[in-house]
Amino acid sequence: PGGGTLAATQIGIHTFAVGQVQVTGTWNPAEVAAGAKVSTTLTVSGASLGDFVMVSFSLDLQELTLTGYVSATNTVEVVLANLTGAAVNLASGTLATIVLKSA
Repeated sequence: PGGGTLAATQIGIHTFAVGQVQVTGTWNPAEVAAGAKVSTTLTVSGASLGDFVMVSFSLDLQELTLTGYVSATNTVEVVLANLTGAAVNLASGTLATIVLKSA
């Protein structure tokens, strides 16, 4: 029916991120045997159990799976799992994580 003004507030995923910042660190994961996994931790101030975690690695993962979760207050554990049939050895790269508050 005509008239009116559309007003919106833009909310991005960064709105919910802890400190709205990406935390990075260098990681040279050990060789990951077929069916095995390796992990490391990153300190993320403000991270709490139950928060959502996004992680990335600067190199080709060669079909490995990269996941992350808050394992303790201010600590994100990053896990690299090998579901392939052969061992994979990645070079050193940059690990990055963003934590999103769950509540």
